Amino acid sequence: MKCFIFALWAAGLVLAVCGSCSQNTSEDYVSSVNPFIGTDFTGNTYPGAQVPFGMVQLSPDNGLPGWDRIAGYFYPDSTIAGFSHTHLSGTGAGDLYDVSFMPVTLPYNEAEAPLGIHSKFSHDDEKASAGYYQVRLTDYDINVELTATERCGVQRYTFPGAHSAIFLNLSKAMNWDATQDSYVEAVDSVTIRGYRYSDGWARNQKVYFCTRFSRPFAFMSVDSTAIEKDGKRIGTGMIARFDYPTRQGEQITLVTALSGVSMDGAERNLKAEAQDNDFDSYRRKAEAGWNEALGRVCIEGGSRDERTVFYTALYHSMLAPTIYCDADGQYYGPDGKVHQADGWTNYSTFSLWDTYRAAHPLFTLTYPERVGDFVKSLLAFYEQNGRLPVWNFYGSETDMMIGYHAVPVIVDAYLKGIGGFDAEKAFAACVKTATLDNYRDIGVYREKGYIPYDLGDEWSLSKTLEYAFDDYCIAVMADSMGKKETAEEFYARAGNYRNVYNPSTSFMQPKDKDGRFIADFDAEGYTPHICESNGWQYFWSVQHDIDGLIELTGGKERFAQKLDSMFTYHPTDKDELPIFSTGMIGQYAHGNEPSHHVAYLYNKVKQPWKAQKYLSRIMRTLYTNAPAGLCGNEDCGQMSAWYVFSAMGLYPVNPVSGQYEIGTPMFPKATLRLSGGKTFVVSAPGASAENCYVRSVKLNGKPLDRSYITHRQIMDGGTLELEMGNLPGKAWW
Repeated sequence: MKCFIFALWAAGLVLAVCGSCSQNTSEDYVSSVNPFIGTDFTGNTYPGAQVPFGMVQLSPDNGLPGWDRIAGYFYPDSTIAGFSHTHLSGTGAGDLYDVSFMPVTLPYNEAEAPLGIHSKFSHDDEKASAGYYQVRLTDYDINVELTATERCGVQRYTFPGAHSAIFLNLSKAMNWDATQDSYVEAVDSVTIRGYRYSDGWARNQKVYFCTRFSRPFAFMSVDSTAIEKDGKRIGTGMIARFDYPTRQGEQITLVTALSGVSMDGAERNLKAEAQDNDFDSYRRKAEAGWNEALGRVCIEGGSRDERTVFYTALYHSMLAPTIYCDADGQYYGPDGKVHQADGWTNYSTFSLWDTYRAAHPLFTLTYPERVGDFVKSLLAFYEQNGRLPVWNFYGSETDMMIGYHAVPVIVDAYLKGIGGFDAEKAFAACVKTATLDNYRDIGVYREKGYIPYDLGDEWSLSKTLEYAFDDYCIAVMADSMGKKETAEEFYARAGNYRNVYNPSTSFMQPKDKDGRFIADFDAEGYTPHICESNGWQYFWSVQHDIDGLIELTGGKERFAQKLDSMFTYHPTDKDELPIFSTGMIGQYAHGNEPSHHVAYLYNKVKQPWKAQKYLSRIMRTLYTNAPAGLCGNEDCGQMSAWYVFSAMGLYPVNPVSGQYEIGTPMFPKATLRLSGGKTFVVSAPGASAENCYVRSVKLNGKPLDRSYITHRQIMDGGTLELEMGNLPGKAWW
């Protein structure tokens, strides 16, 4: 039996995940994580080594571009062309793959670009767990092992007796990413350093590195290629080769530190985190870090596969945001300058359109000690870039997706009393970002109360709805700070969703600049006016005012009927569905974020058994212990955070409300351990695929007369008792 326990120091909360929730904190949890989940189908995850929220994501690359290989690795492939130190977890956008090493024996295999130097491999000779990855390169009989610290990647190669070499490729481009300039130099017989500048999704990205070899290389050579743009040379692409005569079974370890600041910064990170070449020691430390991290939620019962799915989801939820500062606190900002984080850690890789929904609310429970630094990182980006980030990483604003969803992350932390940041500064940043008239149609949104589809950019309908939610968050923060005039302004803006509701079709519908709804609107169709969704899927994006949405729709009975249709009206032509419409149940698309809260809305119309039926189906069929076990992009933890919450029987429909709607738990018991001996337990004896219905609810022995519990009730400790059965019941009235 495995148990997961550890302290959430900032909020005094401890969560544990285990087969039997013992107090033993030294058990092995990492072996219950399957990093291959999501590496097939549309998950776009990587199987390599990382520590929680680490800057380094050291993972194999198949060597071929394509949407399936956004994370560098696609399970059906059979080649490996390098092990690079940076990757994105399930984003659907291809970038990074920085500082790629590849060991070979001579003669080596080299194909035409883009594959280049490579080897075949077999999944029979491959394994991975949290913080560790291993594969045998079939063509060279070289065993490769990977592990990591926060800022360092550690590789151990076990060679045959041969003339061997290790290639460092700083020139290769893949997917959206392309080298703009690179450099490598030998510091001594076992140390090299350099940099790779690239352009892609992250604009003007700079990655510096310093690598220490465990054995002096016999010979180092460098091949360089001019990089041109618009007929002019802009930089140099470099490939370095390090030759070794190797004996059978000889091992060479490479330790590589990264920095976004300088080569000297990379050297300092190497000294701070990895002073020796003991691979096994680094692996043990990485596993210990994951054992601590995975020990925050304790689940009991369920099958081995179900527990693996849960632990892997918890693992995936902690791969981003990523640390983005050197050990001494220096980091590269969006203004192109080096800044100093004094007493806090700067983070990057904020996939906010996705993660504001469940991942960041989950962190307020599982990692509150980091949440304050997340907010400080968002505010530092604001100070250096003039607005809060939309989707930022590596000191760059990608401007991907919509809304200003740093706002709910900041407001949620503030309302839950997670401090360490300047609340006045945070509030000012939220307001300024929401009033930038020349940015992303905010001006016309403020003027008209909606964004016309015939003005500005695409996704007009979705922007209107997303902005309205973020405006509500600002209003609530203003209200709690006593800023009544600002609160009134933004509460009014939060009602702008009503301006795009068409009562004649009962859908949110694009409008033109003259206030006319678009003609011949097809709610099932996918148009440029709706972000990665259709009219069915975006209709429900009013998380902040479900009662108001029910009223617009015509009351609870009509709203319930529309929910029923959402889950039963199947696409007329599945062959024409876009790539982001996956995990379909009727029009519900679990593979994309706008649908994630929808099943829980049955609670609001007093039909919770329907939510429980669909939630059980989603958890048990759309999350599996297999490479194709995710039905959509992982999206930096959002897909998995949904599962972690839902498997515990709770979900934050309105992420800044401090309320968690009750669904149906996957497991008979989930325990949250609080400091001072307090615990919060979700007890659901007999919970199973058959017994998915909640028959009655008690909180601390008293019947609960509402469909949610609060953040404060969790923090105060106690027990939520759910009587489960195989028939629907009236749970809280």
